[in-house]
Amino acid sequence: MNESNDPASPGRKPRVAVVFGGRSSEHAISCVTAGSVLAAIDSAAYDVVPIGIATDGRWVLESGDPDRLRIQGPDGLPEVDGSRASVTLAPEAASTGLVVTEPAEPPRTLGDVDVVFPVLHGPWGEDGTIQGMLEMAGVRYVGAGVLASAVSMDKSYMKVVLAAAGLPVLPSVTVTARQWEHDQVAARERAASLGYPLFAKPARGGSSIGISKVHDESELDAAMDEALRYDPKVLLEAYAGGAREVECGVLQALDGTPETSVPAEIRISGEHEFYDFAAKYLPEEHTELDVPADLPDEVAGQIREMSVQAFEAVGGEGLARVDFFVLPDGRVVVNEINTMPGFTPTSMYPRMWAASGVDYAALVDRLIRLALARDIGLR
Repeated sequence: MNESNDPASPGRKPRVAVVFGGRSSEHAISCVTAGSVLAAIDSAAYDVVPIGIATDGRWVLESGDPDRLRIQGPDGLPEVDGSRASVTLAPEAASTGLVVTEPAEPPRTLGDVDVVFPVLHGPWGEDGTIQGMLEMAGVRYVGAGVLASAVSMDKSYMKVVLAAAGLPVLPSVTVTARQWEHDQVAARERAASLGYPLFAKPARGGSSIGISKVHDESELDAAMDEALRYDPKVLLEAYAGGAREVECGVLQALDGTPETSVPAEIRISGEHEFYDFAAKYLPEEHTELDVPADLPDEVAGQIREMSVQAFEAVGGEGLARVDFFVLPDGRVVVNEINTMPGFTPTSMYPRMWAASGVDYAALVDRLIRLALARDIGLR
């Protein structure tokens, strides 16, 4: 990057492109996250460009209006307006610029990008795909790199990596669409080996979309059909009966050291048998978040230590949320790691950090500064 494009140059604010939406089933949640991030970025310190990815994959220059990106009830989920002006990244020798194209108008250059803040959830965003594109373009970005993103997105491989690092995980089996179609007897036997009830999850999904609790074998077909709607790979996972659901945030310090937040607990009651999409994102009386969690000091300390171990096992960068089950006998097992967790001010990750002394605006600012400071290429 030449001196004129250096974000540290006097009189020049670093340009941050907030990229959101995407092609996954978590498109709407990404939009909600983006609205919160856009509202929190200090416009006096950064030049902010909102870029939406429509559900068909088209990149557009969005309005950046946080109010338009809020959930307006069960039927009012936000989405990217794919009819807006198209945007492309144009890598050059010394910088990467944004080119905007509108109908009947010549292309225009919007300016150089110093860092991308990809608040994308799910496949084609949180799974290493956009991270790989940005690496090839030589653009700095917030969050985990290609490998950490890909491994953490795919729950079946995530478990392999975490177990290899010595971290306890729940028993599970993976069933692909092809296996379910051509050898269903074997797939049912593998499911039965876990015992019932169990959970069926899209292996590369998030926000609890497509997840079902399977009480007995009679419900397995419907659960597999639901999960396969979102992913041709399904994770069948043993049920952690009576477990407490606890989460912990990881955030790198500016020197790269991973720090942890206070743990927090999710408590579900009423008609919800687990932390499903409605319980996560649609306000109601049956979901309670205890921040911090009421845990013995030794258990909270163990969770924080295991969070760093999980973060380092996958090669995390920037941020992550690590989810745990605290079993009735006191054992702690890792449920999963999320490299781009829900990021609205009311989401668990920012709330844990707020309770740990880092408010939302400071959290966003630290992630941008971390991205601006890190090297381009192999790290």
